[in-house]
Amino acid sequence: MEASLYERLGGTEGITRIASDVVDNHLSNPRIAPRFSGSDAAALKNGAASFFITGTGGPEIYKGKDMLATHTGMNIDHAEFMAVLDDSLAALEKNNVGQREKEEVLYVLYSMRSQIVRV
Repeated sequence: MEASLYERLGGTEGITRIASDVVDNHLSNPRIAPRFSGSDAAALKNGAASFFITGTGGPEIYKGKDMLATHTGMNIDHAEFMAVLDDSLAALEKNNVGQREKEEVLYVLYSMRSQIVRV
């Protein structure tokens, strides 16, 4: 039986590290960092990690809002969405994630575009 994406990304430990790097990238990305001003970085990292863990086949620990509810009213444009994907790819590369897994993660993230981009 093939390992789940959760397992191939290094389980909870690996995904927590990736999610932390994604959030760090967002906080330093001038295109989207203003969206996070005043946010609790630790809470963002925890939310991102639990979302990723649950969404990749790990334990169902995510208790937050769905993507549509989270992003409604934010007026996120295509360029911001692409910046998020770029930050995510950079975090995956930093953590030496394999090509197949990078493609799977980016596919899942891109599949949420219609729930996030609202302009």
